[in-house]
Amino acid sequence: MNRFLKDNKYAALGVTAFMVIVSGALAVFVIFNFGIVLTGFKKLLQILTPIIDGVALAYILTPLLNFVEREWVGRIYTHSKKEMTPKRKKSMRSWSILVTYMIFIGLIFLFFRLIIPQLIASIKSIIYQFPRLINNLEAFIAELFDDNPDIESTLNEFITDYSIQLNNIVQTKLIPQAEDLIKTFSLSVINVFKALFDLIIGVIISLYLMSTKELLAGQTKKILYAQYENKEANRIISGIRYSHSVFIGFLGGKLIDSVIIGILCFVIISLVGIPYAVLVSVIIGVTNIIPFFGPYIGAIPSILLVLMINPIKALYLLIIILVLQQLDGNVIGPKILGDSTGLSSFWVIFSITVFGGMFGLAGMILGVPTFAVIYALVKYKVNRKLKAKSMPQDTTSYINVGAVDKDGSFIDYVPVKGRNFLQIIGIDKRKNAKEEILPDDNDESEE
Repeated sequence: MNRFLKDNKYAALGVTAFMVIVSGALAVFVIFNFGIVLTGFKKLLQILTPIIDGVALAYILTPLLNFVEREWVGRIYTHSKKEMTPKRKKSMRSWSILVTYMIFIGLIFLFFRLIIPQLIASIKSIIYQFPRLINNLEAFIAELFDDNPDIESTLNEFITDYSIQLNNIVQTKLIPQAEDLIKTFSLSVINVFKALFDLIIGVIISLYLMSTKELLAGQTKKILYAQYENKEANRIISGIRYSHSVFIGFLGGKLIDSVIIGILCFVIISLVGIPYAVLVSVIIGVTNIIPFFGPYIGAIPSILLVLMINPIKALYLLIIILVLQQLDGNVIGPKILGDSTGLSSFWVIFSITVFGGMFGLAGMILGVPTFAVIYALVKYKVNRKLKAKSMPQDTTSYINVGAVDKDGSFIDYVPVKGRNFLQIIGIDKRKNAKEEILPDDNDESEE
């Protein structure tokens, strides 16, 4: 078929025109039926949830599997000096997967065994002491505004107004909708069981993926080399490898970084005597996984929690969190992550904002490495085109460029005196200065 299209240019043009028409019709359908398409997409994601869970588990556990197989199980098998037959390789992989999952489940059990009881105890303590904590906070506010009765009066009015509004919401909306809330809670319970069922299926899928990961990689390469020219297939495979290194490097490094920050936070606030040390440290450590905004997201509830008990220690906690984030941003983070993404601070904030708005918490965590891959792809395409034009590829060479001459040489930008904004953008055609910002293409004197 491909050879027929190459030999018959009219047939190739016809196929191209047909594909353009189909693509246009599909685009029009999506635009005018976006709600239906979005609903169908969400339904498809729900169906694929077990597969997505399995792929995610296999992807996360593969580095650990490789280490276990190479350093532990593999050495046991090679030490026996028996021939590594396909059957022995399969047995080695099975034992490696078993050990990998035992380590993974053991870490999860250790987390629940050590951390969860402390968290439950802290939450129970907060619930039992909540009235006293509120009284402490009210006493602190009353003492703080004792010398400022006007501010105190304004604050009391503000609280009173919002208390009335909250009471109205409870009476007019929440109580009448109690039945709907019960239905929603019931659906939530069902969704939890469904999520657990999907996770179990995902674990089974991950076992198959990890046991045949080399075969799947070989099948993917086979398809790419069959579909594309060798040079283009090599580029695609190189891009996939780069994407993998960015994701694994960033996620693994960020996880280690967050564990270190959580442990440091626990040690410091325990020495200082700040209450709920385990709960606060878990909040700080977990939210630290989110780049840039994570520390602030974790700091706000932690400080408010301590503020109700001891405002002075809440101030200490704020200082400790600021010091930890500076330490993380300037010392620990760069040492662990290095320049794994290659993104500036602006693009980090941009990627978190966009992907977080689209996909929620998962988007905030995965947005940075995803955008880093997109950024690297665009950079690669741009540099290829510049190289084809024999132009420099480093960005610093273009900072002061005002124009590029016909021979490819750069002309520095020089602000022209006497030209207003309308003249510069081409609306005002009157010229009150002899200089021109760009060379005139019709000027034959240069030739």
